[in-house]
Amino acid sequence: MTIWTGQGPAIVLSGYETIRNALVKRAEDFSSRKLPPTMADIRGDETTKNAAKGVLHAAYGPHWKHQRKFALMTLRDFGFGKRSLEGKVNEEGNALVQEILSHNGQPFDLKIMMQNAVSNIICSIVFGGRFEYGDPEFRRLIHLLNAVVETKPSFMDRLGNILPVFRYLRFRGNSIQEKGTKMLVTLQEFCREQIEKHRQTFDPNDIRDFIDAFLLEQQRAPEEKARENFTDKELQEVLIDLFLAGTETTATTTRWALLYMMLNPDIQEKVHQEIDSVLGQSAPSYAQRNQLPYTAATLAEVQRIKAIVPLSVPHAASRDTTLNGYNIPQEATIFINLWSVHMDPQLFPDPNTFQPERFLDQDGNFVKHEAVIPFGIGHRVCLGEQLAKMELFMLFVSLMQRFTFHLPEGAPEPSMVGTYGRTINVPVPFELCAVARG
Repeated sequence: MTIWTGQGPAIVLSGYETIRNALVKRAEDFSSRKLPPTMADIRGDETTKNAAKGVLHAAYGPHWKHQRKFALMTLRDFGFGKRSLEGKVNEEGNALVQEILSHNGQPFDLKIMMQNAVSNIICSIVFGGRFEYGDPEFRRLIHLLNAVVETKPSFMDRLGNILPVFRYLRFRGNSIQEKGTKMLVTLQEFCREQIEKHRQTFDPNDIRDFIDAFLLEQQRAPEEKARENFTDKELQEVLIDLFLAGTETTATTTRWALLYMMLNPDIQEKVHQEIDSVLGQSAPSYAQRNQLPYTAATLAEVQRIKAIVPLSVPHAASRDTTLNGYNIPQEATIFINLWSVHMDPQLFPDPNTFQPERFLDQDGNFVKHEAVIPFGIGHRVCLGEQLAKMELFMLFVSLMQRFTFHLPEGAPEPSMVGTYGRTINVPVPFELCAVARG
């Protein structure tokens, strides 16, 4: 269907076959991005007519391909998809367990702890080391990420996107500059500070992390190429992409998983039994997911029933094209309705029921379903998909090894509808009790 967002049309694609046809079979036509005017002013570059920098929001083309390839190669160098990263994930899992144990089974909100653990894994790759959870700089980072992700667009945001001339009013005074936008600008400043700290201690013979690898490319690349692909602005926006895409999504998915465990104690008990029989108290490894099919099925069902980004990150048409007989103009915004896929009763009977067994065969083996696409599909599939899968599995197993989760006594059952910020579908605030197991 077509909806109008201000001055331009936006096309909503629903259903697995239509989405797959657009993003996989017709990827060259439907893999671009289009930032709204108010966001382009902040994340764009005045030298390129506000074209977005980074990877997440950059337009489809040679520049984006170069940045994504560099980011993937560098992230792999620092552990993506390798067992070396498992040690960092387990380190954060242990730190998270100790934080939870300090509550002695009393009610608490897990949200910030979960974000700390997931964000610290990215920090170890990007900044070369983890933070202590009480570190003021780290707490500032988590606060900024929360504000950017969860704050809904303001009236001025919406007005500026409908009539772009109004976006120039945003910076005349803080009273009309929306909170989330201010926090994004502050997050950019945080990243610039980290880049400058690295530059002051940079040693080309000792590449410590992602930032150092980028700075090395700045030095190595021919001057013209460096100006085009390896600017500080580019690095700043890539860092923001990694944190925005990699922190809140995994942390929120884990919180949804624990919420479903509390509301389905029989399923929680099956997960406990499987983990106990296979791992005992041994540290989990991502390679062991095949030995824990019910646990893997439970996480797949969480990702199906609670799409964290139900409309994905909006795409845009790379050129004038057609889809299913309809004309799609160049630069039209394309919303990918993942919710329509995950909740399709033809694909997933009784879709509103939490049922891990739908991902198990008759022998109890885990069976992947091609229509569960929480990370998207096609050229713009999530850059950190492999890291997110590893984190989600290993952190969830670590928590389930050590704790039984239940609602505080007398507490009402939390709403399972969730709330929607800029892009993320998060649970309404809730407290839980974590009782240490044996």
